Amino acid sequence: MFASAYLVEILTPKRTELSEAKDKINLFAERYCRVLDSGLGFSVPDNPMGQPRFSLLEMIEQLGLPVEPEKTVMNLNTFHTKTELDRLLTKAAKLGVKYLLVVRGDGGPRLSTLEAKSIGGTKKVPTSIDLLRYINTEYQGQFTTGCAYNQYNPMPFELNRLTDKKAAGARFVITQPVIGKDANIDALVDFGLPVVIEAWMSKNVELLFKSVRKSQDPDNGIYDPVENLRTLHAAYPGSSVYLSMLGFKQRWRPLLPSL
Repeated sequence: MFASAYLVEILTPKRTELSEAKDKINLFAERYCRVLDSGLGFSVPDNPMGQPRFSLLEMIEQLGLPVEPEKTVMNLNTFHTKTELDRLLTKAAKLGVKYLLVVRGDGGPRLSTLEAKSIGGTKKVPTSIDLLRYINTEYQGQFTTGCAYNQYNPMPFELNRLTDKKAAGARFVITQPVIGKDANIDALVDFGLPVVIEAWMSKNVELLFKSVRKSQDPDNGIYDPVENLRTLHAAYPGSSVYLSMLGFKQRWRPLLPSL
């Protein structure tokens, strides 16, 4: 559904005074342009790990960056005030951002917390399902929303949640990092939604398992991200691939079989 077989994850700089972040902001711009110039798409997380960062929209406006709607995925989570949430959505639509990855997100003491009832939620804390439903009701037709799928969670719990996310308006799915062919990923075929497979492009596989809060299998051996990427292409030929931890100092063409 995207204009590229790959989505590259790019992090915006941590939030600080613009003058102090100048070098990192310029580095973000270089990476942003390199991704687009390479014909790839990209995805920008929303305050990952609960650390306040500049938003994608701030970087686009501050740097005058081009927006290619079919190659851009803006992440949006529940750790915003209602006013800030609506401001982000309004600005995203104005700038031409089309795809939103909607997640609950990682909270933190420096981040605001959205009141569930302000977006129609009925629980104490807002969920990604609440946020999906709110966006697709209040901003109907302005965005194509997607959701996350954690194949490491117990089944059928995660599949049932995916059913609810689809009912709330999710139109694509991005997985957690996948190592080899996975039965819990195969189960997504029945949902009829485009699936973006996440590929972990760092050799630091310990960090991967830490990020998904799972223990590493000691029998897995040495992790080769390029070989794993080839395996994922063979196992899921109809899916786009989300490239996390891709090194920007590397030459990409030898690493990415579909380029």
